[in-house]
Amino acid sequence: MKIVKILLIVAVVYAAIVTIFETLIGTMQPQNDGTLVITTTDEDGNASDRVLSRLEVDGKVYVAVNHWPRAWYHNALERPQVKVAYGDIDGDYLAVPVEGAEHDRVEEARPRGALMTFLMGFAPRYFIRLEPA
Repeated sequence: MKIVKILLIVAVVYAAIVTIFETLIGTMQPQNDGTLVITTTDEDGNASDRVLSRLEVDGKVYVAVNHWPRAWYHNALERPQVKVAYGDIDGDYLAVPVEGAEHDRVEEARPRGALMTFLMGFAPRYFIRLEPA
């Protein structure tokens, strides 16, 4: 019974760490030279901005879905006309889901570290390619 209690405490502490990390990233949305701001719209037409890490691979721009909060990702899949801003770039883009060999190539070029994977609660990782509209 003692081992069950210990495992339960470890699980609760880990869940709290992931929740705190995800909440801080989501509310602070830190920006730097390697980020971009994507504006998506929900089913009611409400626009929402999200700061994401910009991944450039083979001359194409990608963003990764690394975290559990991912409403922006679902909005981009359902309504792929998005706005993107970074550096001197500010314009309309088409959000294209990435699968198969392209997904593997981007993952290999920009792997996610073990610590970040742990802090993100082992959230599945997906990519979107941003094509100028």
